[in-house]
Amino acid sequence: MTHTNSLYQEVILDHNKKPRNYGKLEQPSHQATGHNPLCGDRLEITLHIHDNQINAIAFQGESCAICKASASLMTTAVKDQSPSHAETLIHEFRELATGKLDSNKPHQLGRLTVFSGIRDLPTRVKCAILPWHTLHAALNSIATVSTETNKNSTISANRNSA
Repeated sequence: MTHTNSLYQEVILDHNKKPRNYGKLEQPSHQATGHNPLCGDRLEITLHIHDNQINAIAFQGESCAICKASASLMTTAVKDQSPSHAETLIHEFRELATGKLDSNKPHQLGRLTVFSGIRDLPTRVKCAILPWHTLHAALNSIATVSTETNKNSTISANRNSA
């Protein structure tokens, strides 16, 4: 097992067992529900934005270990960031998961790069990306999003890889 695969498994297991920011915010300023009908993952993301900063974010739902770990890591990455920075991470994570991110170019993903191996597991790409689709929907006042019905570029890019 390579170091990257070992780190990937450790991070997935840790965030699956002890998800960060798990739950639902009271009176969120933004929220959305995401669904992946292929595997049944369903999660809700609630966040509070004030003064152009994501002050609080939480997620809850029924999902596989990869989806839950991705959501947990995503919430820690975007908390205390601006919505525009969150959109940058959404775009870069999508590119990473679908194998389109040029790792030689600067990016903002940091620890999220542990998901780089997901590109080799096409059936799991949508599991990893679902929280990011849902966050994008919440930031754009879209109540629900599905990995199979949304026509936006994030979903389209995901379909190309799976």
